[in-house]
Amino acid sequence: MSATHHHDRTTTTTVEYWESFYRERDQVWSGKPNFLLVREIEAVTPGTALDLGCAEGADAIWLAERGWRVTAVDVSETALARARANAARRELPSEIDWQRHDLDHTFPSGRFDLVTAQYLHSPLAVDGERTRILRRAAEAVAPGGLLLIVGHAEWPSWVLEPPADVHFPTTAEVRAGLALDPAEWRVEVEGLAEREQAGPEGQPGTRKDNILLIRRAERERK
Repeated sequence: MSATHHHDRTTTTTVEYWESFYRERDQVWSGKPNFLLVREIEAVTPGTALDLGCAEGADAIWLAERGWRVTAVDVSETALARARANAARRELPSEIDWQRHDLDHTFPSGRFDLVTAQYLHSPLAVDGERTRILRRAAEAVAPGGLLLIVGHAEWPSWVLEPPADVHFPTTAEVRAGLALDPAEWRVEVEGLAEREQAGPEGQPGTRKDNILLIRRAERERK
């Protein structure tokens, strides 16, 4: 999930915000999987996967088409309904378990070979909510499994006067928030990736994203 327009924190709940966000348009996202997910996971042997903030389902569908057994989660029932419909059109309804969760309050059960959080930004997040969710995400990674966290590193190049009150966490800040035991976890990929992103009026531009791919040890410490 990712959004950057302003809101009133005092009167809007997380569910209300994201329902309104998705109901504004019949389709919000491109329908294509996130490019860093494809880059890092395309060659990984399929297993079980947990997609946090699955939105309209593109990442979950891409994983399922490659043999992953996917649990896909979002807070918006509107987004999930579109995701289910998109999966059905691809004849994948049984390959994906769609679940609605407000992740700071409820979290899917089980452990997974891959846990992916793509652009898990929310303008409503306060008091360390994202960090708490990502810690739960790490807990859900099975031994030998992967945790993939991708987030914006800065505003797109065409935003000339970015809001001063928005902070995009660095990979170092994400790692610090996770507080993972280095004896149990190994960083496999950490860095920045730049991609093209057009503005709302079609103006050309670029955007930089942070990527963090971490692998859990095959055996957990007792």
